[in-house]
Amino acid sequence: LRKACPWPALFSAVSVAATTGALALLFLIGGPAQTENAIANGDTRTIRLYHIHTHENIEATFRVDGRYDPTTLRQLNHFLRDWRNDDETNMDPKLFDVIWETYRETGSTQPIQVVSAYRSPTTNAMLRRRSKAVAEHSQHMLGRAMDMHYADVPMSKVREIALRLERGGVGYYPTSGVPFVHLDVGSVRYWPRMSYDALARLFPDGKAVFLAA
Repeated sequence: LRKACPWPALFSAVSVAATTGALALLFLIGGPAQTENAIANGDTRTIRLYHIHTHENIEATFRVDGRYDPTTLRQLNHFLRDWRNDDETNMDPKLFDVIWETYRETGSTQPIQVVSAYRSPTTNAMLRRRSKAVAEHSQHMLGRAMDMHYADVPMSKVREIALRLERGGVGYYPTSGVPFVHLDVGSVRYWPRMSYDALARLFPDGKAVFLAA
């Protein structure tokens, strides 16, 4: 990165990432944006999902008066099961908050199409044998990730909104058979790499942290 930069600390931050041997690029400095406190605000949050593999639908109000609803969370655990073998896990409720916040910002009026959610160790191992792109310790296996497609919003817009939230991992797969965005509530990072200019357009004030995976 040798072009003029409005963020003086950028170069030192990049040096830190390089010195530690990380394969990631620390783009900008600053803490992740704070989201609304759903409990304090008494939020009621509902997500509408359609699973493209099981052809099931769900309208799930996972927060009521700011608190997670245990019954609905159990329903979502089943809905987002590993569709290949019906294994279930306890999905991380924070994932649903990120999905809800992203959906709200997109302006979509259609259910979110689920491409993949929970992935059992057996399924993950099978997929790793097929593709090097599958992580050995995938957030999917931890119930902390979902791959999604929007029928009425460009997936590039979904990615940009999710990046601005800075709530976890954001992966972009525009050339997949069903184009999708991966969201997880692991560390704040993104892939594939974006150009300096593209990230600068997303964060014109320079207040963001991203690791390019």
